[in-house]
Amino acid sequence: MKVLIIGAAGQLGYDLKRTFAPRHQILGADVAGSGAERKVDIAEPNNLVELAVEYQPDVVINAAAFTNVDGCQTRRQDCWEVNATGAGNVARACGICGGATLIHISTDYVFDGSKNEPYTEHDPASPLGEYGKSKFAGEEAVRKELPGKHLIVRTAWLFGAHGHNFVKTMLKLGREREALSVVGDQTGSPTYAGHLAAALLALAENRLGNPGVYHMTGGGQCSWYEFAAEIFRLAGIQVHLKKTTSEEFKAPAPRPAYSVLANTRAPEIKMPHWSEGLVECLTELGELKTAGGLPGTNKLV
Repeated sequence: MKVLIIGAAGQLGYDLKRTFAPRHQILGADVAGSGAERKVDIAEPNNLVELAVEYQPDVVINAAAFTNVDGCQTRRQDCWEVNATGAGNVARACGICGGATLIHISTDYVFDGSKNEPYTEHDPASPLGEYGKSKFAGEEAVRKELPGKHLIVRTAWLFGAHGHNFVKTMLKLGREREALSVVGDQTGSPTYAGHLAAALLALAENRLGNPGVYHMTGGGQCSWYEFAAEIFRLAGIQVHLKKTTSEEFKAPAPRPAYSVLANTRAPEIKMPHWSEGLVECLTELGELKTAGGLPGTNKLV
């Protein structure tokens, strides 16, 4: 199978390359065009079509996105150009090049967080901020441009050893400060990029004939506060960790209070618990100092 990975230099792209490469022919593309990646800008449709026609992929994975949730509120044009228009451009290129199937990565932030149980693939979307709204518009564009030849995969709270993410931010701040406040009233399922890449491989190999929306996240759920506490515990970082609220934190963009996703369409693809992914991530970063399951030493308020 020939696979074109768009956003290959990003956090998920890195793990997609090393997961797919042993089993399939891959080509990575990214807006920077650095290293072995081809340069492509999903906001430029002609650029995309040229690459797709040249490579003739069987599968295209679109992992490119404007993911700065707060930045999307102030840079709305850039956000929508990538997350909405760009997604449609990728889908259109798939159709033009001969009908490649698109695996498009989306987000839990397409939901408003008002539900008290995990969201299924059939729940109606109701995004709050520009990030979620633009990502849902991207989903709609994919459905319109490539009916029957797409898998829209929603994930959540992505982290990995490469790229910028919450885990790396906490490791940095935990060493720089004596005390930190982290939001405790937002609940989701942290997802390790390596585990998501493996789930996407399983979808690509077994589910291309079953289009539609899929939910793929790490198992279990937690708040950002609980996630931070486990990061510090496993990394052996001593910090005074205080729980705060979304209202007190005053982030520019609204976020869903509860955005846990249920995987009901492909239950055979069971992703490991988020804490297992955290151990793998910290191990790869050389930051794992405490074995899993040991009592924590951080003072929680």
